[in-house]
Amino acid sequence: MIEAIEISEENKWNEIVTSFMNYDVYYLRTYVYPFHIIGDGVPILLFYHSVNLRGMCLLMKREIWFKDIELPSDLGQYYDLITPYGYGGFLFEGLTDDASLKEFYDEYNAWLSDNKIVSVFYRFHPQLKTAQFASHYCNLIQLGHTIEMDLSSPEIIWSNISSKNRNMIRKAQKNGITIEHGKSWELFKSFICIYNETMEKDHAEDYYFFPESFYKCIYDSMKGNCELFYAIYNGKIISTAIMLYANKRMHYHLSGSVLEYRNLAPSNLMLYDAAKWGYENGLKTFHLGGGVGSLEDNLFNFKKEFNRKSDVSFYIGKQICNLEIYDQLVEFRRSNDTKFDVNSHFFPLYRAL
Repeated sequence: MIEAIEISEENKWNEIVTSFMNYDVYYLRTYVYPFHIIGDGVPILLFYHSVNLRGMCLLMKREIWFKDIELPSDLGQYYDLITPYGYGGFLFEGLTDDASLKEFYDEYNAWLSDNKIVSVFYRFHPQLKTAQFASHYCNLIQLGHTIEMDLSSPEIIWSNISSKNRNMIRKAQKNGITIEHGKSWELFKSFICIYNETMEKDHAEDYYFFPESFYKCIYDSMKGNCELFYAIYNGKIISTAIMLYANKRMHYHLSGSVLEYRNLAPSNLMLYDAAKWGYENGLKTFHLGGGVGSLEDNLFNFKKEFNRKSDVSFYIGKQICNLEIYDQLVEFRRSNDTKFDVNSHFFPLYRAL
C-alpha cells in the first residue's frame, strides 16, 4: 500500500525516513519545511510497503493555477507534484525483481489517479541512484554529472584534488585566509548578505533570493544537520557556504563569495577544509553537485577540480499522469495567454513561463 505522510505528522515522518538504511538529508522533514514556508508546495512523504518491497519519496504537492487567468471549475481541482529543490526520487529497500516493481508501479499509478495528479517532475538523487528503476513510470533524461568527494581519509581527499586546485588551496593559505565554521544566527545573517550579493552579480532568477524566514527555519530546525563554513581575510568574511549532512553524507547546499576577493581562492580552501571536517566527523562523502542547469560550465569545472575521478550521473524524470487534463491545461494556456510558448521545453508545459 501507499501512505501519504503529511508535514504535520513529524514523528511518523522521521521514523519512516530514518528506518531506511541509505536515507539522506533531502528526505528529512526539517529539510523540506523551509521550502514549504516560501510557497514551493505542500510536502508529502509517500511511503510504499508490501511483503517484499518498500520505498519512500518526498514530493511537493502544488495546486494548478495561473496568475491573472481564472481556470474553469473542471480544471481547478487537479494538482501536480515535484521533488523539492535538491535531489529525491523513490528510494527502495527489499526485492526489486520485476514482479515486486510491477506491484509498486500499479499501486503508485492508482494513487496518482485517485489524488487527481496531472504530472510529476523528479530530480533523482545521483548518489543514491534513485533513477535506476524510474524508467518504468516516467520519461527518464540524463542531464549531466555531479561531483562527489571521497572522505575516507585526509590522504584520499588530498590525492583526488587536482594539482591546479592544490596550488589554489596553498595560495589561499599563503594569502592569510583562514576557514572557520559554526551555526549561530549571526553567521546566518552574514551568509544572507553575501549570498544575495552573489546572486545579484550572477543575475540569478528571483526564486533564489530566499526570504529571511527561509534561513530562520533552517537555523531553528536543522542544527543537527547543517554547518556554516566561512573564509576570513583581514578580519572580514569573504566567502561562505551552508553545508548539509545526514547519515554519513555531506552536501554543498548554498554559497556566496565577495567578488573582489575571488582571486584569492577562498572557496577552494573552504571546500577543502569542509571536506576535512566531514572526515573528522565520520562523514563518508561530500557531494558538491554540478553546474548551473546541470551544464558542464565553469562552476562544474571548479567542482571537478576537487575529484577528477568522480563520475556520478544526474537524471530528471517527467511523468504525465493524466494526458487528457494535461493537454487541456496546455490548450487553456495557449488560448488565454499571448505570452505562452507552446514550444517550450519546460515541464510541465502548462507551467512554462
